[in-house]
Amino acid sequence: MDKLIKRQKIRYRVRKKVAGTSAKPRLSVFRSNSEIYAQLIDDTTGTTLAAASSREKDIAAQTAPKVEKSKMVGAAIARKATALGLTTCVFDRGGNLYHGRVKAVADGAREGGLQF
Repeated sequence: MDKLIKRQKIRYRVRKKVAGTSAKPRLSVFRSNSEIYAQLIDDTTGTTLAAASSREKDIAAQTAPKVEKSKMVGAAIARKATALGLTTCVFDRGGNLYHGRVKAVADGAREGGLQF
């Protein structure tokens, strides 16, 4: 089976169980080969409450490995969530394995004050 199709099936399976609300949004992580993106999504209205990525100026200016930048993205999304008054969320790994850069985003968000 093609790798992308397999990952898409995993994403659908995870999304059946994980849904975000305005009080407890879904922290969705998308990982490309070079960048990483995180969004806080309210699935009841279908809106993005906050977003952070490794392409933001303060993170992109750093000369650090991708795992370290991913941790910075997690901390940035946590800062934006606390500014909105959010403390909890549900984590959506986006069909990726929970290790490496995806785990670094989660660790950075936890250190920033988000709970999941």
